[in-house]
Amino acid sequence: MHKQVPIGVSARHIHLSEQHVEILFGEGYALTEMKPLSQPGQYAANETVAVIGPKGTFAKVRILGPTRGKTQLEVSRTDAFALGVNPPVRESGNIAGSAGIKIKGPAGEVDIEEGVIVAARHIHFHTTDAENFGIKDKQLLRVRFAGDRGVIFENVVARVSEQYALDMHIDTDEANAAGVKNGDMAEIID
Repeated sequence: MHKQVPIGVSARHIHLSEQHVEILFGEGYALTEMKPLSQPGQYAANETVAVIGPKGTFAKVRILGPTRGKTQLEVSRTDAFALGVNPPVRESGNIAGSAGIKIKGPAGEVDIEEGVIVAARHIHFHTTDAENFGIKDKQLLRVRFAGDRGVIFENVVARVSEQYALDMHIDTDEANAAGVKNGDMAEIID
């Protein structure tokens, strides 16, 4: 059986805590949805913030909603160089000891001591898809993209939940190097 999975290219983005939304946008402010994302309940917000590093700034970083328990900025390695930070490659949510950054919104700014990561490449599996593919949560996979610049992605983390939709996430550096675009298909090889 071919284990095909759609690919989503993840550009730099930020997840904000409710506390930081209020600092950056004003007391009682709520994010507004611009468009839904591939994962159920997740969305790109209309709002953006500036992120300011020791070397550079990105003026309009898209916020993804809904709010989270902790603020987290996800960048590519190229973005990290431009900002002047050295974030670890981590699964989303694992921010302990990661890089810090300044975040500026229209109503205020905040310095986070940790929260900047390069997201580990991963595949979201609905539990049914994981069962059909014989995949376990946190399993490391190898995935082949057979485009003009074919590549095998190693160490792809399986993330399994009833709340997920089948989708592989890689960052813009990885996508550009392999010639991948949103919606392309890849195959899990082991």
